[in-house]
Amino acid sequence: MAELTTIARPYAQAVFKLAGEKKRLKQWGEMLSLLAGIVSLPEVRALIGNPKVSPQQLEDLILSAAGKGLDEQGRNLVRLLVENKRLGVLPEIAHIYDQLRAEAESRVDVQLTSAFELNRAQADKIAKVLEKRLGKAVDLSVEVDEALIGGVVIRAGDLVIDGSVAGELNRLASVLAQ
Repeated sequence: MAELTTIARPYAQAVFKLAGEKKRLKQWGEMLSLLAGIVSLPEVRALIGNPKVSPQQLEDLILSAAGKGLDEQGRNLVRLLVENKRLGVLPEIAHIYDQLRAEAESRVDVQLTSAFELNRAQADKIAKVLEKRLGKAVDLSVEVDEALIGGVVIRAGDLVIDGSVAGELNRLASVLAQ
């Protein structure tokens, strides 16, 4: 994983710089998301690195699948990645780009996992508290995991707040085991 990140980071930074200069952060995010989705398809992954598939065939396949979802600069990125045999890192490029964009826009993606379904008011209240604590706009996504027993687990980048009953039980078991 670290190797993929090392390879993908310069591409993501270059695309981010270009997108920022052209004031097209959102459009580039959409193009990268589209390309990452195409490259992540099992059928396409099987063709990447396959010696029976020429670089031109691979490029044509990706560009054809993307259709009108790419502008000329997006097409050039595909050509560059195919030429450098880096097409497989597109999902990581998209991920790093999204992180750079979120940082530039002072927003953070937050994953909230709850033991029970939250209503909109509860989710909004949690989002407001997190915005205040993190000092950034929060893009909150909520999922339910009954294994938590009760409470919530919040993930925002490297920050993890485990307020679940399962987490408390694990911490208690760890203390008792010592």
